[in-house]
Amino acid sequence: MIGLCLTVTVLRGFVEDVEINEKADVIVSDWMDQLLIYDYENMLGSILTARDRLLKPGGLIIPSRATLYIAPVTLPDRYSEKIDFWHNVYGIDMSAMVPWAIQDAYEDPCVETITSENLLALPQVVKHVDCYTICIQELKMFTSSFNFQSLARAPFHGFAFWFNVEFSVPVTSPADSNTPPTQSTSNHPTISGQKRKRDDMNEAIVLSTAPDKPRTHWEQMLVYLYNPIDVEQGQQIEGSVTLTPNQEDGPNVHIRLVYKLGDRSYVREAVMR
Repeated sequence: MIGLCLTVTVLRGFVEDVEINEKADVIVSDWMDQLLIYDYENMLGSILTARDRLLKPGGLIIPSRATLYIAPVTLPDRYSEKIDFWHNVYGIDMSAMVPWAIQDAYEDPCVETITSENLLALPQVVKHVDCYTICIQELKMFTSSFNFQSLARAPFHGFAFWFNVEFSVPVTSPADSNTPPTQSTSNHPTISGQKRKRDDMNEAIVLSTAPDKPRTHWEQMLVYLYNPIDVEQGQQIEGSVTLTPNQEDGPNVHIRLVYKLGDRSYVREAVMR
C-alpha cells in the first residue's frame, strides 16, 4: 500500500491581494446565484481577478462556463393563492386589498420551484459566461433581446430565470461570451439524478437548475407581472431584459424587462436584493 501525504496551506486574505509563490493549476469556486453572475460578494469578479493574476496558462477553472436562461411562465394556482382569495375572505369581499397584496407579494423577485409545465415557451439565452475569456467589464450591465412564441392559451404571469454550469477544459478558439457553447450538452452526465458513464472524457459535465431537472437549492428566480395577461397559443412575446448591478446601494441588481404583446407594450422593473 502506498501512502499519500497532502499538505494544505491556507492564505488569509482577499484573492485580489494575496500572493502565492507559483501560479495555480486549478481555481475552484461556487460563485453562482439565482441570476448567475450577480451575488452578494461579487464572487465571479474575484474569480476573474484570480484567473488573471494567479492561474497558469492552460489551467482549469471549475466551473468553467455557464448560461443564464429566461422564459415566460404561467402559475395560475400560485397567483390565485396569493391574490384572488382577497375577493372572498370568509365570505367578505376584500378586493380593495388586491393592489397592496400584489405589491407586497410581487414587488421583488421570488425564488421558487417551478416545473416545465409552467413554461409558456421554450427558454432563450440571456447571457453566456466563459470563465476563461470573459472580462470583468462585461458584468457591469448587459441587455439581451428575446422573442417567445406561446405554446398554449394561458395567463402569462411573469418571467423565470435559471442557469446551467459546465465543468470543462479551455477551448482553443473560444466563442463570443454572448454565444452558448457549440458542443452538445443534451447527454447530461446525470439523468434524473442518476450518474452515467461518459463516452467522451472531454464531454462537459453539466449542472442544471432548469425546471425539468432535479431540484437544487438555487431553485428558479421569478419576476411576476403585477397583473397577468391572457395570451393565445402561438402569440409572440418579444422584448428585452437588462441586468444592472447597483454598486452604490449594496449588492442589489436592477432588472428591467421591456416586452410587447400585439400592439401593447409593457415595462416591468424589479430589484434582486
